[in-house]
Amino acid sequence: MIMQFIEFAKYLQKLEKISSRLLITDVLAELIGKLEPTETSKGIYLVLGQLGPDFANKEFGMAVKMVIRAIAQGTGKSIEEVTREYKQKGDLGLLLEEMPFEKEKRKSHSLTEIYDYLLLIAEDSGFGSQERKVNKLSEILLEISATERKYISRMVVGKLRLGFSAKTIFDALSQMQSGNKTLRKELDSVFQIYPDPGLITTAVKEKGMAGLKDIKVKVGVPVVPALCQRLNEYGEIVEKMHDVAVERKYDGTRLQIHFNRLKNEVKTYTRNLEENSWMFPEILEMGKWIKGDSVILDCEAAGYERKTGKVLPFQVTMTRKRKHNIAGAAESVPMRFFLFDILSKDGADLLSKPYFERREILAESIIPNEVIVVDEFVRTSDPEEVERQHKKYLSEGFEGAVIKMWNGKYLPGRQGWNWVKIKEAEGNSGKLSDTLDLVVLGYYFGRGKRVGFGIGAFLVGLKKGDFWVSLAKIGTGLTDEEFRNLKINLEEHKLKEKPINFQVEGTLLADVWVEPKIVVEVAADEITKSNVHAAGIALRFPRLVRFREDKGVGQATTWKEVEEIAKISKV
Repeated sequence: MIMQFIEFAKYLQKLEKISSRLLITDVLAELIGKLEPTETSKGIYLVLGQLGPDFANKEFGMAVKMVIRAIAQGTGKSIEEVTREYKQKGDLGLLLEEMPFEKEKRKSHSLTEIYDYLLLIAEDSGFGSQERKVNKLSEILLEISATERKYISRMVVGKLRLGFSAKTIFDALSQMQSGNKTLRKELDSVFQIYPDPGLITTAVKEKGMAGLKDIKVKVGVPVVPALCQRLNEYGEIVEKMHDVAVERKYDGTRLQIHFNRLKNEVKTYTRNLEENSWMFPEILEMGKWIKGDSVILDCEAAGYERKTGKVLPFQVTMTRKRKHNIAGAAESVPMRFFLFDILSKDGADLLSKPYFERREILAESIIPNEVIVVDEFVRTSDPEEVERQHKKYLSEGFEGAVIKMWNGKYLPGRQGWNWVKIKEAEGNSGKLSDTLDLVVLGYYFGRGKRVGFGIGAFLVGLKKGDFWVSLAKIGTGLTDEEFRNLKINLEEHKLKEKPINFQVEGTLLADVWVEPKIVVEVAADEITKSNVHAAGIALRFPRLVRFREDKGVGQATTWKEVEEIAKISKV
């Protein structure tokens, strides 16, 4: 029997009230079990507050102000009145749960009907689209119950906030299939090569775990990029990895390039699996540089100086994120794409091939040119040679070296020891030479001249198990303009109260809590023991290095990495 949206909304209500990960898994397993195969993917996307997998870029394109206009139309209240009540509640969902609709004309809608209608709203574009989106949303709000309105309003502004991800979906799916979480690893492995939780869940619903065999690496679907582990001693690196390739570590932006000659299509994806093809007009003509019908390439993109060929700093490269005048930006900051891996060619999955074979295939697949360049590497099994190359790259202005196992497979995500970056615990200055990518958890109101910014410092931390723990309170390293922009960005993620999975107490309690969405790179003098931070350790003299707009929470520094750095620092 197909699911009605009111039943689906009641499941969302249950999930919102639960904090236990085990109970959330139980409820999700029950929900997935009730979904018909034809509606499973739609249910999975909606329970995650989305309309598709991350890489599909199916954004609702609605701001809070647009939803307020839709509410005003349906309730007969003025926009000012609805805005005032929204500010009191701080949450569109809570507002709609209690607000009566004057012209209500209640109808029963299935989950599929609501999904299709929301997709229609999201895909409306062009002249007058904002007005049409508001009208369409107002129409559906009139036809549904207060509970349904609560969750739809949160979905369209990207704030469903049920506190779980695709990983929890896979826990539930494993529980459905085996009664425990033993199948989670297999589900995760498939997600790494085809990150679509809706498609994966549907495949398992239809054919059991055997359905996963049909899911393959595909051009146009980003593979979760391989990430580096950290090791600090050259001897340890060679001892662990034996025969290695030493590559440059660029201060650029990580990209995956997908080329399909048949479709005459080139797409690029960030390390967060978001499509950003619009940023790089240089590679639209990629077909003339590729020997083959299709490829998936892994690379680092960086701006460079035309005269010298010197790679420009990350901040210059990231000016491409501005969507206006891309042609002008391409002229003033030309990009070069330094290729270091190939994941697929002409439909063949190359992930299980050893590094050296993938490198041979990569070199054979590229016609030399100035835009996409096959990066160099040095093969060695000598720790001293690894050190020499690392220091050479540093002296040339790069970020040092990345070391890769010569016979290693391509392992998506941060797993195994096939890729390693060299990170010392402390530099010659006695300061922590390794920066950390941490997540903003909240902020504090400003004092003095920062009163005008509305923010004077912010709290950063990382995930430790199921909880977010703080590591540092940062108030330095930002310009006035950066403080203003940070406040604007954090406003979009503001929460009414501290989430139950935030372990922050005492003097560190923030004035405003935010969803853990924004990643920042942080430098510090050292890691020390702490009775104040829930992590049990803290950063001494922390300061902002830069905002990591190219990184999602999943690419932030892990608790295991911080433990390793603390261990080396003898904390």
